Amino acid sequence: MREAADTQGSFFLCVPRDAKEATVWAEFGDASSEQAVVAFDPGARRDVELRVGFGQIRSGRIIGRVYDGATGDPVATAAVSVRGRARQAESNRRGGFILSGVPEGQHELEVRRIGYASLGHPVTVTRGLTTEVEIGLVPTPLEMEPLVATVTRSRRLEIKGFYERKLWGELVSGGTFFTEADIERRRPQRISHMIADMSGIRLASGGKFYSTRLSAGFSGGGCQIKTFLDNVDVSNVPIHTLVLPIEVAGVEIYKGPASLPAEFGGSDARCGAIVIWTK
Repeated sequence: MREAADTQGSFFLCVPRDAKEATVWAEFGDASSEQAVVAFDPGARRDVELRVGFGQIRSGRIIGRVYDGATGDPVATAAVSVRGRARQAESNRRGGFILSGVPEGQHELEVRRIGYASLGHPVTVTRGLTTEVEIGLVPTPLEMEPLVATVTRSRRLEIKGFYERKLWGELVSGGTFFTEADIERRRPQRISHMIADMSGIRLASGGKFYSTRLSAGFSGGGCQIKTFLDNVDVSNVPIHTLVLPIEVAGVEIYKGPASLPAEFGGSDARCGAIVIWTK
């Protein structure tokens, strides 16, 4: 969830009744606050104050997941910190954690959890960007090396909410997402070819996408899927004439209205949407 503060710096978020807690932070340009974990009670209102640090400090974020290197299961309540900084984060039940406001440069990430070997791993934080880390902890009786994978997220996709939609979409099977790494691995001649490889999608000769699952009752060639390029509706233009695969940072594919986020909805998007973001 992402909400803009008003002119007084205030914001208001409604959470589902069954939500237990949330991790929140504030961002303004390249500056951000420390994260705060807020617990919820049904029907109760909770207030939280987030302080964004400005000035000469140039900072970024570290976001990641801690899992059992032997089983692949998420590891909850692991303490994650940056050496030399008092602030630490605790992984949630899905193993996720966030460290915001980390000064740019080289740091050592420390991860500790009872029953696992402690981990110290170098990580580079870039100003205004989020560094994503996957950490595989090893149970102490086993003799094997910890597993760490690091990637830096696109700031553009971060601002546009791509990663939040990807997180929740993959949890509830609410969409299909391609990152820059996925596109580089597939190396399609046209981005439209990669999209059309998805089951339930047909690419017409005019460059338009149609749903093969929702075509019943639609005339004129079937149920056309709405297409966006950087939030601009380009449904009636062949996408390969507008962008090359090497120019694409991310793709979101929603095959029907049930999974479609509100920002891409509307009566003309009842057959789903394809959202393409450039670098």
